[in-house]
Amino acid sequence: MQQMKDNRFVKGRLRSMVYALSGAYKLVTTEHSVMVQFTIGILVTVGGFWFRISATEWMLQILAVGLVLGIEGVNTAIEKVADFIHPDYHERIGFIKDIAAGAVFFAAMAALAVGAIIYCPKIFG
Repeated sequence: MQQMKDNRFVKGRLRSMVYALSGAYKLVTTEHSVMVQFTIGILVTVGGFWFRISATEWMLQILAVGLVLGIEGVNTAIEKVADFIHPDYHERIGFIKDIAAGAVFFAAMAALAVGAIIYCPKIFG
């Protein structure tokens, strides 16, 4: 009996992974802000190989890119839900959407700082 539970657990996790990959694909292929952030992520990845950044720099860069893309995804979901609930302009919905966009701004500024700390000495030093 225990074996069946383990199989269901694994199958459930695999199914969740398929849904997550589908959502990531939808984000990258339909949302312009995510397309921009994803492209920047690819560029800094190429830059990491070009400048041979350290393992620590890789970890910080990966975390920064992941943070921005993750928060951007949450922001997109909040916007979609808000638009579904109240398609017309509403001041409180606008306030909620602005807060979600502000979270993306904070993540992007932190990622920009990480990128500057990693790459400015390599480019200008």
